[in-house]
Amino acid sequence: MNIKQRKILVLSISILLLAICIVGVIVNHFFTKQDKEEIFKYGYKKTTADKASKDGISIKEDFLTVNSFSRPGTPLKVINNIVVHYVANPGSSAQDNRNYFNGLATTGQTYASSHYVIGIEGEIIQCIPLNEIAYCSNNRNDDTISIEVCHPDEDGKFTKDSYDSLVKLCAWLCDAYELEAEDIIRHYDVTGKICPKYFVDNPDAWKKFKKDVKNSHL
Repeated sequence: MNIKQRKILVLSISILLLAICIVGVIVNHFFTKQDKEEIFKYGYKKTTADKASKDGISIKEDFLTVNSFSRPGTPLKVINNIVVHYVANPGSSAQDNRNYFNGLATTGQTYASSHYVIGIEGEIIQCIPLNEIAYCSNNRNDDTISIEVCHPDEDGKFTKDSYDSLVKLCAWLCDAYELEAEDIIRHYDVTGKICPKYFVDNPDAWKKFKKDVKNSHL
C-alpha cells in the first residue's frame, strides 16, 4: 500500500468514525435512556396512546401511582401472551376499576392491577405502561399484557361495545408485538380460575373471539 492509499484509508476511517459519533449525539439528544430501550429493544413506541389514536383506537392513559400494591414499576422485559380477564364486579366502570387499583396504594388490601381496563361502553383506560408488569395474571405477570373487561351482569358477558374494543385492542397489540391470535389466553388458562367467566362457560364464544381477532389482525 503506497502513501496515497494509506491517506485515503485513514480519511475513510475518520469519516466513518465521525458519522458514528454524529448518530450517537443525535440519538442521545432526542431520546432518553428509557426511550432508547423502548425503541430498540421492545418496540413500545408502537403502543402509545397517540399511536393508537392514529390507528383508530381511543386509549386514555391514566397511569396508577407507583406503589407496592398495584404498580411496582418492575420492568416487563418480554411479552409472550395477552391475558383476558373480567372484572367480576357487574355494572362497574373502567374508571371505577382503575381507581380501585390506584387506591390499593393507600388501603394495601391486596396486590392487583391491569395494563388495560375496558368499560361497558367500550372505553379503554391504560393503567400501567407496557414496559412494566401488572399484578393480574399470577405467575405470568412477568411476560404478559393483561386486559380487564367490565360487564353489566353476573354472567360476565361483555357488551357489544366492550367486545368490539377488546377485539381491536388485542389485534392492535398482536400487530405491535408480533403475536398471533392463539397467543391470547384467558386467566383461566393460567390458573384455572373462572375468568373471564363468559368465555370459560362458553368455549365456542372464546373460539369465535380469537377468530374475530385474527380477522381484524389481517
